[in-house]
Formats: sequence, structure tokens, C-alpha cells
Amino acid sequence: MLKEISISLLSILLLMLGVKPVVAETVLESVARTGKLVVGTSFDLVPYAYYNQQEELDGYSIDIVKLIQKQLEQELGKTIEVDFVETNSVTETLPKLNSGEIDIACNTVFTWERDRYVDFTIRYSLSGIRLLVPSGKASDSLANKKIGVPPATFVQDAMKLVYPQATLVPMATLAEGVEALKAGQVDALAGDSVILDGVRQQIAPDKYEIFPQLSEKPYARYGVACMVPENNSGFLNIANYAIAKMMEGYLVGEQQSLDIVNKWFGPEGVIEIIDPNLIKDFYENTIINHEQIPFDN
Repeated sequence: MLKEISISLLSILLLMLGVKPVVAETVLESVARTGKLVVGTSFDLVPYAYYNQQEELDGYSIDIVKLIQKQLEQELGKTIEVDFVETNSVTETLPKLNSGEIDIACNTVFTWERDRYVDFTIRYSLSGIRLLVPSGKASDSLANKKIGVPPATFVQDAMKLVYPQATLVPMATLAEGVEALKAGQVDALAGDSVILDGVRQQIAPDKYEIFPQLSEKPYARYGVACMVPENNSGFLNIANYAIAKMMEGYLVGEQQSLDIVNKWFGPEGVIEIIDPNLIKDFYENTIINHEQIPFDN
């Protein structure tokens, strides 16, 4: 088990910025009044949120946002427009959430530290911590090598446990880590399994590989969720219902839900999940902790 996360620079940053919930109305009230849902997201994060070849913002998280948008429209009885705001780190996203600049941000991992400032939806994706390494180097010992690590504390903690003798090189952004790996400044890049495989496909599929392989257990496993400002239970319930409904649809064979998941993680998906039962089991366990949603097929 990863060691308990201590107070991080995240807390200091929020205190320095004086970030407090200052918005008088709730997210649901704001969306009902303006007809807009403002979403914070990365624009270059395959397969969650990125610009495709048609220059359209696409991705699994974008599809999740669209499902939430549709559920909001049903609940509010009006058309809701989605505006996307680029955010590339948690330390950038949290102040925007708590100031009301954005209403929701996805592609995020729950930590107790982050939960001090925001609330999380149910998890809509399963991932874990792995390494991106040059092809043919996966079997080399990383005991005394350099490993690039993102600013996420839980990834750094995992690497310290697995490779205590390795030199961990902090990377401010994923892009910085990728460039360091390509330049040989680090021997491996640690991070989210799904995102790293997306990076691999973007930069050079044959020159890099994921370690451990996707067919094997990662160093740590977790779910990916959306963050919303605290004290917004009405909006959080709608978001959770939209996500749970998609999961239930996948499990019962509802076509739209199957298309969404398989587009990103199926046999022909952007990220090929070796064992599709991982998705099925993850969705089933999530639904068990909530409520089954009936579908008419």
C-alpha cells in the first residue's frame, strides 16, 4: 500500500492564492441560469481529451462530459452548451473550480489531499501506474537509473517503493517528461498507464513500450474521475447518474454505451485493453456500490 500522502505543495499553493469557495450560486443554478457548462480539461491527453485529425476535441472524458450534458438537459428541460477551458495540472484546475471559473474537470485521480478542496464523481475509467521506456530496455534494471515522475505525489510514492535506489527526476508537465525521455535525460517515464500508452502511440509506437505490459499488473491501480466544487450535491448526483448509466448500458449491451467504451478501449480502440474483463469487473463493482439502472433493449 502506498504510504499516506502528507501535506503537499498543493495545500501551500491554495493557501497562497487564498482559494475559497466564493461563488454564491451552485453549479446547477449557474448552468440553469446561463445554459452553459464550463469544463476544465487538457487538450492533448490521449485518449481522454485531445484534438483529433479533424481538429475536434475528442476523447473518452469528452464523451463522459457529453453524457453529463445530456443528463443536465433532461433534468433542466433546456439546451445546455459546453464550453471547454484548457487546464493542464491539478494545481491549475483546483483554483478555477473553487472560484467558479469552471464547473467540472475530468481526467483526474482521487487522493485524500485533493478531496480537501473538491468533490469527486464516481470513477469512469480504470488505470494504474506504469513506465514508458525505450523498446528493448524494459528488462534492464532501473535500480540506479533516472525515472521521470509527474507532479502527482502518488506516482512518486509508488516509484520510491518499487525503485528505492533510482533517481527520481520531477517533471512539471507530461510534455516535459516526454521530451526528457526522448532526449535520453531520463531512462524511463512514470505515470498513468492509459495516458502513457497514448503518448507512446503519438511519438513513436515502435521505439517505446509500456512496462509492466498492459497484460500484467501495474505498480498501483486506481480509478479516474471528474472533480466538481464542494457542496454541489445536486450537480454531483446528475454527473454520477450519467456515468453510472453508461456503465450499466455497457454491461447489458446497450449500443451507445458499447460504442463509447469500445471506441477507446476495445479490441479496435485507441488503447487496446488486453483483458476486457477488467472493464466489465470494474463497471460491475462500481454499479454494485450504487444502484442498477434498468435499460429497455
